[in-house]
Amino acid sequence: MDDDADGTVDTTETDEFLREDLKYHDPKDKHRSFHRADLHISVADMWNAWKSSEVYNWTVQQVEDWLLVSVELPQYSEAFRKQKLDGRALPRLAVKNTTLTVLVLKILDRSHSQKLQLKALDIILFGPPPDHQNWWKDLVLALSVLMALTGCWFAFVQTRKSRDDLSRLMKDLEGLQRAEQSLLDLQDKLQRAQEEQRCVQVEKVKVEEELRNEISSAKQEAQRLRELREGTENERSRQKYAEEELEQVRMALKKAERELESRAHWAPPEALQKWLQLTHEIEVQYYNIKKQSAERQLLQAREGGEDNNNNTHSH
Repeated sequence: MDDDADGTVDTTETDEFLREDLKYHDPKDKHRSFHRADLHISVADMWNAWKSSEVYNWTVQQVEDWLLVSVELPQYSEAFRKQKLDGRALPRLAVKNTTLTVLVLKILDRSHSQKLQLKALDIILFGPPPDHQNWWKDLVLALSVLMALTGCWFAFVQTRKSRDDLSRLMKDLEGLQRAEQSLLDLQDKLQRAQEEQRCVQVEKVKVEEELRNEISSAKQEAQRLRELREGTENERSRQKYAEEELEQVRMALKKAERELESRAHWAPPEALQKWLQLTHEIEVQYYNIKKQSAERQLLQAREGGEDNNNNTHSH
């Protein structure tokens, strides 16, 4: 690097070394990190910078990683490991050392030796290369974390969705069970109502039949009494038969009314309505008979009174 052999390295010499030897097309960052504010770097400055460098404290594993990633000569990693080359041994690789490179490390290809020398010189003077491997690891780690978070979120969403679906399903099942129970209750009520209706219908038919029989019997008895009443000339006998006929009809009517009162929700059958009409007619007839009887008795009483008066006057 010190082309003019003045014991220091200026910015021009540094720039030429970076462009020509290390093949950097844009060495601004390397140039700035090497010189900083000092335009002339001495050997002592370089030695002090090296002693305080991060690379100086590298472990054997870190040197091996540098050989694999930055130098790209992984075939010599076994030899580096056997020789236990750490960060402090890198200056030995930065100079021509045939014994070390050929005999110890078994690097027979001169281009490999030259590449290793330049890379070692670069890392000693300008510090460690950008940590591409760590950047890649960080990227992989970030992607892994992102995928894990995505998986957790997806699992959470699916779990919540499954829980909500299960809750809705349970509610639907409960509603279905309630509807089924309501249907069973309605069917039971309907069956009981149909049974009650059937019993009521049977009972209604039976009662109507009994009423018809009672009415028929009462009609026959009333007809018989009417015939007796109409066939006699005796006033008292006619009145007696009329009273018996009316009593017979009243008894039949009261019996029918009691039957209906015990079944208040029934409508009066047509036969009963006719029977009520008949009762009314008989009541009217009975009233007329009693009226006629009373009129006759009154007439007879008047006639008797007049006869008595005449007899009195004649005497």
